[in-house]
Amino acid sequence: MPDKHISIRPITRLEGHGNIEIFLDNEGNVERAFLQVPELRGFEKFSEGRPAEEMPRITPKICGVCPTAHHMASQKALDDLYNVNPPLPAKKIRELMYSAFMIEDHAIHFYFLGGPDFVVGPDAPKSERNILGVIDKVGLEAGKVVIKNRKQCREIITALGGRVIHPVSGLPGGVSKGIAEEDLEKFKQYTDEAVEFGQFTVQLFKDIVLKNEEYVKLITSDPYTHKTYYMGLVDENNHVNFYDGKIRVVNPEGKEFVKFDGRDYKKHISEHVEKWSYIKFPFLKNVGWKGFVDGQDSGVYRVAPLARLNASDGLATPLAQKEYEFMYETLGGKPVHHTLAFHWARVIELLYAAERLQELINDDDILNPDIRTIPDSIPNEGIGIVEAPRGVLIHDYATDEQGIMKKANLLVATVHNSAPIAMSIEKAAKGIIKNFQVNDGLLNMVEMAFRAYDPCLACATHSLPGNMPLRIKIFKSDHTVHDVIERM
Repeated sequence: MPDKHISIRPITRLEGHGNIEIFLDNEGNVERAFLQVPELRGFEKFSEGRPAEEMPRITPKICGVCPTAHHMASQKALDDLYNVNPPLPAKKIRELMYSAFMIEDHAIHFYFLGGPDFVVGPDAPKSERNILGVIDKVGLEAGKVVIKNRKQCREIITALGGRVIHPVSGLPGGVSKGIAEEDLEKFKQYTDEAVEFGQFTVQLFKDIVLKNEEYVKLITSDPYTHKTYYMGLVDENNHVNFYDGKIRVVNPEGKEFVKFDGRDYKKHISEHVEKWSYIKFPFLKNVGWKGFVDGQDSGVYRVAPLARLNASDGLATPLAQKEYEFMYETLGGKPVHHTLAFHWARVIELLYAAERLQELINDDDILNPDIRTIPDSIPNEGIGIVEAPRGVLIHDYATDEQGIMKKANLLVATVHNSAPIAMSIEKAAKGIIKNFQVNDGLLNMVEMAFRAYDPCLACATHSLPGNMPLRIKIFKSDHTVHDVIERM
């Protein structure tokens, strides 16, 4: 009898560590499939007792891929905590830095992590499914364009944030530094090139993915389709906004279900816990947890690029809006439920971020030295929300009257998507693996189900109520087990 248990350890091309465990029935078809996350990050717990103003420097250490998202959510939480409204120039500087980050982060995923599955091919040899394989396929000059634009975006982040990996510029009520006047013309050139890069990336997706009939069939196939609710941050016109706005949720038919201020997130979101994972599973409180199922009666929802586009009425920049309309026209209207279409939405967002970056660098306020309002209120609780590349990111802080942290709750983007990711992995496995026929290419196609979400498991892994289960095996000299010690 062939092996009925398949392990993918570790899963690849993501941030963090995880496994996929697949169990087959007697006919060799998938009975169950699980995403298991064997790591724990304790940032919520060891933030306690720290001065709140340190949080924008502590929380970026959660992740080396999306530190700017945590930095931005944290400083917005401090604004709320101290009841202070930053000057408009400070908000624009924050959003400018954040737009550069979104370009750079989306480029990482498309070219380095998710893109190889399409640019090189889902069943290509492992050694080719990487950035080197992508460069070999699209050409060395295209590879240079990618590297150049990422470098320029990182230079903007460094100039405004102090450091590119773990920024330090965020303060309650504003930022610690603005744009140096001598850098302005150089950054304007960078933003012009960023827009060109966004257009280049969208066209590359069209040329390599959309012109390949097999890829389009794969994107729209049932194993990669889930009809869920969608959540995203929108402005007053219901346009996507990465930095600020209200949270909007649409149902599986695309109709607005609820729209609320970030401070009210606890009224609308609850978290479910499973014993087999350190990730919690959020759901819409007013629909309820019905298990790992989709549909109108399930409280499961999705975040991240496709969810943001589904939850919005459009994009506020012309080039990205044109691509937004083309995507929905091509895929049959809103909402789009195809998981692999997250990749398409991601490159459209990259273009939007580049256009927004260009708008902000040319804004008359961008050199205004009025970049901070000094807080004078007694702190209590503060909530900050931004759109991370991977979806809605919530930082919720409670302090004493001296601003010392008593509690932190970090509801990160990948946590919002944790139930859909689990569902997507299982559905893909059931649709792809049949009659004990398993090979590396098919297993990679199972991994593609989670890779579309661009998950960050380092950000997402938390334990409830805060204790990490531990299992220690003690072996004898002959390698047999002498004892097992467990703490649950």
